[in-house]
Amino acid sequence: MGHLGSYTTLSTEETMPKVIPVPDAVSKPFWDAVNEKRLVLQHCTACNKLQYPPQQTCQVCRSDGQLTWKEVTGRGHIATYIVIEDGRLNRRMPDQPYNLALITLDEDPTVNFYSNLPGTPPYKVPVGAAVEVTFEEVAPGQLIHEWRVVP
Repeated sequence: MGHLGSYTTLSTEETMPKVIPVPDAVSKPFWDAVNEKRLVLQHCTACNKLQYPPQQTCQVCRSDGQLTWKEVTGRGHIATYIVIEDGRLNRRMPDQPYNLALITLDEDPTVNFYSNLPGTPPYKVPVGAAVEVTFEEVAPGQLIHEWRVVP
């Protein structure tokens, strides 16, 4: 299982509640880069595979000493999506319906991210469209990565 640390939430009236990351030892380099408005992924030098979320070992070859961090462009495409209309997460119930899109990374389409696609109305997700990473402040000094459709 991947590591993104633990989370707390922040909610404002204008936006969906945002998850505030609390990095652990494995995810700290990822979140440090996000706070610098950079997207980095683990890269296994043994099998040349990128991976997300961060893990202690390579998810492909299981190597545990060959993981480094590699900056990626932060560009991808929308593979598919669903609209959450009846979710059970209390912090997100007031925001229903909302998009949950699967984003594939251009550098490696086997690396996926999930996004609510801020700025894209529910049911209006352009499957196949290009997206780019953006960064949103969710707490003083803490950013998160999000994805937006490229106009």
